[in-house]
Amino acid sequence: MLDEALDLFLGSRCVGCDRPGRMLCPACRAGLAHEASVAWPSPTPAGLVPPWATESYDGAVRALVVGHKDRGQWGHRRVLGDLLAVTVGAAVAGLDPAVPVLLVPVPSRPGAGRQRGYEATTALARAAAGRVRRTREVVVAPLVVSRGAADQAGLDARGRAANVHLSMHCPTPLLGRLARRHREAYVVVCDDVVTTGATAREAQRALQAVGLSPVAIAVVAATRRRSTDR
Repeated sequence: MLDEALDLFLGSRCVGCDRPGRMLCPACRAGLAHEASVAWPSPTPAGLVPPWATESYDGAVRALVVGHKDRGQWGHRRVLGDLLAVTVGAAVAGLDPAVPVLLVPVPSRPGAGRQRGYEATTALARAAAGRVRRTREVVVAPLVVSRGAADQAGLDARGRAANVHLSMHCPTPLLGRLARRHREAYVVVCDDVVTTGATAREAQRALQAVGLSPVAIAVVAATRRRSTDR
């Protein structure tokens, strides 16, 4: 209710249809996807676990993601978190419901979170966890830390892969605390968008290097530059 009142006060317009009012009007929100599917990037990075997505990265969803991550429109986390929850649910469907799910957000570049004042992907993972928690145990663990990489904008698939290669790691103290609290869990890497899959694959590599093997990648949206099969 507070977010909606703030939207009206600021004279917001819907990012989907440009009508005055909320940042996403009820009609456009109702039109968002309620199911997720595997969205392989093309080409697919070698060894990438299945990447699941709910939406295509265009239109209203693209505006929501950009607004949330780059423009301080933090109220979008609720809608995007709901979409990510749908993706996580699809990614772990059929797995033992008694085993907890561990959501690991893809990290921001060093300093990016401080500049924004907000860890965008972690916030989405926490919002998604709140919904997934209604049906099974889920934990958000920002285990992966970025050592730093250049901005990915404008890079092709090979350039993105080279840019992020060996840029992430898992700090030992965090792993120790996780091991004490959760001896068994399904690990799911979370992000807002998958484009070439390079960033998700690097996060997966960092986790596998310390003995944690993700079962899936879960994102809100995938770019159209992808195929539904390998």
